[in-house]
Amino acid sequence: MKLHGYPGSPNTWKVRAVAAHLGVAIEDVLVDLGKGEQRAPDYLRLNPTGRTPTLVDGDFVLWESTAIMQYLASRTPNALWPDDARARADIVRWQSWQLQHWGAESCEPLLFERFVKTFFDLGSPDPVVVLKATEAFHRDAAILERHLSAQSYLVGSGLTLADFSVVSAMVYAKEGGFPLEPYPRLREWSARVLALPAWQATAPAFAAAAAA
Repeated sequence: MKLHGYPGSPNTWKVRAVAAHLGVAIEDVLVDLGKGEQRAPDYLRLNPTGRTPTLVDGDFVLWESTAIMQYLASRTPNALWPDDARARADIVRWQSWQLQHWGAESCEPLLFERFVKTFFDLGSPDPVVVLKATEAFHRDAAILERHLSAQSYLVGSGLTLADFSVVSAMVYAKEGGFPLEPYPRLREWSARVLALPAWQATAPAFAAAAAA
């Protein structure tokens, strides 16, 4: 299997972390976003959205990181994607919430304005966007804080794909200036999940160097 992606992207990183946790061998193929390789004709034939990552497993091509994670976890029985309808529905609920709210409305705008713009020399942060995203962050972080006050992981009593999906937005919490001080349980949970060997082993080089 080949995973076409950009190692520094949280979406690529979380897929690589799931594969590492499950012991699934994947070959990494770099799609350099800084050079615009996601818009190259060869890549667009694999993924017409021009986004990363994309998994190629023989003649099967799959894009969207959540779908890729579920596919990898479906290959063998494991606790990340338990064979239980209610548990899977709960996992998908959190993954859907991450895509629609926690990621799209809260973490990603802060990360883009405060980190990505600087990294790719795209100009200064937009204060209007930052304010709106900060308000959304507090709304969504409060939901996680309440939920994690009653249990150690998002679904059931153990680590699942839900944790991998939702925590992925936190990999650049410092760089994005996320206002985490009021949320001790969220901070503890994210630090514990991101400290797993699978996340550490798949960290992009610059992130690993910064953490050293």
